[in-house]
Amino acid sequence: MSEREQRAGVPSDLPDLVDPVMITAFEGWNDAGEAASSALEHLELSWDAEPLGSIDPEEYYDFQVTRPLVRLAGGVTRRIEWQTTRLSTAKLPGSGRHVVLVNGIEPNLRWRSFCAELLEYVDRLGVTKVINLGAMLTDVPHTRPTPVRGTGYDTASAKKMGVEPSTYQGPTGIVGVFHSLCIEAGVPALSYWAEVPHYVSQARVPKAAIALLLRVEEALDVEVPLGGLPEQAEEWERTVNEMADADDEVREYVRQLEQQATEDDEEKPVDLAEASGDEIAADFERYLRRRGGPGGGS
Repeated sequence: MSEREQRAGVPSDLPDLVDPVMITAFEGWNDAGEAASSALEHLELSWDAEPLGSIDPEEYYDFQVTRPLVRLAGGVTRRIEWQTTRLSTAKLPGSGRHVVLVNGIEPNLRWRSFCAELLEYVDRLGVTKVINLGAMLTDVPHTRPTPVRGTGYDTASAKKMGVEPSTYQGPTGIVGVFHSLCIEAGVPALSYWAEVPHYVSQARVPKAAIALLLRVEEALDVEVPLGGLPEQAEEWERTVNEMADADDEVREYVRQLEQQATEDDEEKPVDLAEASGDEIAADFERYLRRRGGPGGGS
């Protein structure tokens, strides 16, 4: 093991993975409505992910902000559980490929060193692509499908993402930094950002988590079981509807957002000329294969 690897704390006994893709999500500023972290946790459970490693929190976290947890063991012994960024791995269903899941907490300190440690995992595991998940607060109505914007690693990848390209410029979080450093290191990276209504951001938003999972499904060309998330999303929307109906100002504000969303949709150019019939058919065939429909081979 190199001196750099020892300093980074990367384990020496990493498994041999097949064409692995890394998927990341970080709690905190990048995680409006807990959409990204919820999506990542759902993938861990759905794919029976196994622990791979963790980042030593000592160098990267302010423990007055990211406080350790006290746990009882056997009702007597108290142990400290340090919150940090953890990695796990799983085999993609119906595929020989592997996925590396990074369930993270945005660090408080030394972001470049933190990203360098993650990039050590990328290098040692032979990760071929990184998919970053995030969520932001925006002026969108909760009654519409959750918009997802994306950032690619080049013009071609951005075009293939099938989402509105992000035009955001301004302060960024660890997702934006890690995405940029991946590109600088020559690692293809995509970032998907779900837009969460800012007036309901305090609660977990399963509808936005689903939107991110569907993008992961498309990017990996595998079916991602949604489990109970659709029912949770329906319950969430009913609850928000009740809240809006009980407040005249909120109800009017939602109506204005819906009107603006409709106007924006009408202004978007619809250009199917760039998509050939073969490309559309291929996309539909991939969808059927994931869902086990006709022609799906299952």
